[in-house]
Amino acid sequence: MEKTRTTAIAGTAAMALALVACGGGDDATDDGTTGGSAAGEKITLSVATFNEWGYEGLIEEYMELNPDITVEHKKAATSDEARTNLNTRLAAGSGLSDIEGIEVDWVPEMMQYSDMFVDLADPELEGRWLDWKVEAVTTEDGMLMGYGSDIGPEGVCYRSDLFAQAGLPTDREEVAALLEGDWDNYFAVGKQFVDATGIPWFDASEGIFQGMINQLDNPFEEDDGTPIPLAENTDIKAIYDQVMTAAVDDDLSANFAQWSEDWTNSFQNDGFATMLCPGWMLGVIEGNAAGVEGWDIADVFPGGGGNWGGSYLTVPTQTEHPEEAKALAAWLTAPEQQIKAFIAKGTFPSQAAALESEELLSITNPFFNDAPTGQILANRAEAVTVTPFKGPNYFSIRSLVTDAINRVDVDNIDDPDSSWNKALQGFEDLGL
Repeated sequence: MEKTRTTAIAGTAAMALALVACGGGDDATDDGTTGGSAAGEKITLSVATFNEWGYEGLIEEYMELNPDITVEHKKAATSDEARTNLNTRLAAGSGLSDIEGIEVDWVPEMMQYSDMFVDLADPELEGRWLDWKVEAVTTEDGMLMGYGSDIGPEGVCYRSDLFAQAGLPTDREEVAALLEGDWDNYFAVGKQFVDATGIPWFDASEGIFQGMINQLDNPFEEDDGTPIPLAENTDIKAIYDQVMTAAVDDDLSANFAQWSEDWTNSFQNDGFATMLCPGWMLGVIEGNAAGVEGWDIADVFPGGGGNWGGSYLTVPTQTEHPEEAKALAAWLTAPEQQIKAFIAKGTFPSQAAALESEELLSITNPFFNDAPTGQILANRAEAVTVTPFKGPNYFSIRSLVTDAINRVDVDNIDDPDSSWNKALQGFEDLGL
């Protein structure tokens, strides 16, 4: 799950040294009971997530299976809000939930403070997740910082009724054929749509930029973590220019900041026709567009494939119940539970067994015109050929560019060249 901006936690290292990671603990048994607390001992565990993870029903189920455990769900409206809370309370040394959800883009930063999290490594859980999902949160000495929840293979969600207004195909297979190809084709179809309807083609330039950089091996850093000087980053500048041309010259953007109130409200008033759609976005769209008919999803993505987001459950060492928290995190990220989460909110599982499940592949989504979302997203996952390298500076550098985009696309206070120059200065100010 996505969308974050930089909030540095530099200066917390000294506090981190004062915290001692504590691991171990019993795992959830097959029936969901933890076995991690003394019989009859009543405890409360808190779980902090953001956006839509599909956990509401699962938490109720877990409490029914474990009557001595009360689970409190703290759900932030955005990942920005959740990340700020996590950073602040890590620095303070108190106040975190027993289980904290983290987004994949935060991982390189959080791995620098791995001693502030419980080691979740467990031989019985080896092989549960896709290898790359585990590798991203494993330290050099084998400490496992998080249990994988979802991944974010992307398709294209679209308003079939608005496509009909423009005289474009509406059937999802025909739409997939229409949008097959590179980003130039996606923008060209968008210009045709806007010329016919006057309705924006996509929701936010920042989201398009994210989808495009997800197809780069090294968007902001070399494989050894060395930052790529922004002034020399020709790949990023080319993408920035392409997005700005689409938004400013061709007027394809709805000019929203994703997760803003205006963006949320636009789902109810024909605000735009398409958006890049990782699985976790399905629940967001359905919630924002409640009562609106016409949404569908096409088994296609400009440029081939891309993975946007995906999250983990971690257990901070601040918890008073590490064993029980670890057991709950293990249960929530088991294949059976993640399929239920996908049915609830579209968060696509990262568990190997879940991805091979006929139950998952047969899932359809009534809100998206009964689209076979299980099969479509499984296909989109297979289309992913690039896992971008994200080092400790990924987040801060990316934010410089997305801020530059938003000054032009959302705030309308700058032009593309001037805003880019501000990003270049911002990079210099980072002192990397």
